[in-house]
Amino acid sequence: MPAPTLRQIVTVLEAAYPPALAADWDAIGLTCGDPDATVATVLFAVDPVLEVVDEALIAQVDLIVTHHPLFLTGVHSVAATDAKGKIVHTLISHGIALFSAHTNADHSDPGVSDALAQALGLSGLRPLVPTAQDHSTGTGRVGQLAETITLEQFAQQVAALLPETQHGVRVAGDPMTKVRTVAVCGGAGDGFMSDAAEVADVYVTSDLRHHRALEHLADNKCALIDIAHWAGEWPWLEQAAGALARGLAGQGSSVRTIISQLPTDPWTSHVLRAPSQGSTS
Repeated sequence: MPAPTLRQIVTVLEAAYPPALAADWDAIGLTCGDPDATVATVLFAVDPVLEVVDEALIAQVDLIVTHHPLFLTGVHSVAATDAKGKIVHTLISHGIALFSAHTNADHSDPGVSDALAQALGLSGLRPLVPTAQDHSTGTGRVGQLAETITLEQFAQQVAALLPETQHGVRVAGDPMTKVRTVAVCGGAGDGFMSDAAEVADVYVTSDLRHHRALEHLADNKCALIDIAHWAGEWPWLEQAAGALARGLAGQGSSVRTIISQLPTDPWTSHVLRAPSQGSTS
């Protein structure tokens, strides 16, 4: 099959992750690239950081598709005097395009939270907070485990099924709590803890804040599992690559896709306090 143009790829990705589903503050879509350029290889990654750009250069890709946008606020300069400016200059000078699908991918059906839920073995998925326009789309997902297990067992499964990070898997709640119905939200989801408490035994998300978690638990609401932001969104990359492949096949074209294995979680280590050795005489 012939290689598509960047314009064709954008059309396919926007069909899978409609821009209309994005939050009004978001900055999605094509950041740089010639729509008429031919694309043979696409790299999928969570974050548009310099390390991912280096990965793209080594793999000689024509397009990087990321979940997080490079720019979320307006800029007046893209001079190569900071990391983002260097990224733009490197991409353009090597003919590499950059496209992002952020909150539109979060809210799509299927989207980021579907990928997370499926990675954790959930079935019967439905939105945690449906959109007003279409109840099949929305924020987060709720699903069922194949059998009831304890919170401790489920947390161990989460740690085994998601990419390993220094953040690890943090758990709040009685380890012996029975778990069957699970709510998830890929990315920062502490704003939806109350929604999860109404329908689930445990809520899996990222970036949970101290006071909100304390108040949630004080009201005897559902257990919480806090995972690394990057790890919770990484399963979406395979989903997005598959959506692109299927969409292009319908047009009679194809690309080579690469899923970045590079951890871009910002936390690179953690230190536990050493056990007290006690006094010696």
